[in-house]
This record gives sequence, C-alpha cells and structure tokens, in this order.
Amino acid sequence: MESSFAIIAEPNRRAILSLLASSERSVGEIERRLRMPQTSVSKHLRVLREAGFVESRVEAQRRVYRLRPEPLMEVDAWLAPFRLFWTAHVDALERHLDRMEQAPRKGKNR
Repeated sequence: MESSFAIIAEPNRRAILSLLASSERSVGEIERRLRMPQTSVSKHLRVLREAGFVESRVEAQRRVYRLRPEPLMEVDAWLAPFRLFWTAHVDALERHLDRMEQAPRKGKNR
C-alpha cells in the first residue's frame, strides 16, 4: 500500500480532495469540475477510498463521496514538528512587511 504522502502527492488526487473539502460530491460533479474523464476520476477515487481519505455512499443512482479527516489529521500531526521551520520565516516576512508599511515612502509628493 502506498504511503499517505505518495497518495496525496498526485495532483489530481489533491484536486479531488480540495473539491471534497468544501462539500460532498458525486463522481459526475467531480468529472465536470475537474474536466477529467470518468475513468480517471474513478481510479483516483478508488485509491483515495482504499487509503481512507474518502468514503462513499449510494444516493439514488449515483455514488456520493466525502472527505474523511482522520488520514489528513495524521499527515498534519506528522508535519507539526516541522512547522517551526516555515513559521519563523512567515513571521519574519510579516515583520518586514510591517516595517515597509511604516517607513516613509521616498519620492512621495509633499
């Protein structure tokens, strides 16, 4: 079985997960929104379902998919110790932008 990171590394799967983050969607809706063939959408949904990222239910004559947060929470937990590396950079950028905003603008009409 592929790792969670290998599964979400595939761009089409990330696009599907992004769509499902906002609401449940049928296979047809996903096809239309992503402009992907039904066979490709079904293949990616099968991989995501087998890995536990999504689950489905039958509604009338269509299958509706929704996101399962648990696998993403596991990825998030794994990333937690590394956040300090990019958080420090984002904080430094924010301070720099604040200083730029407060600095007198050169060449400004007086």
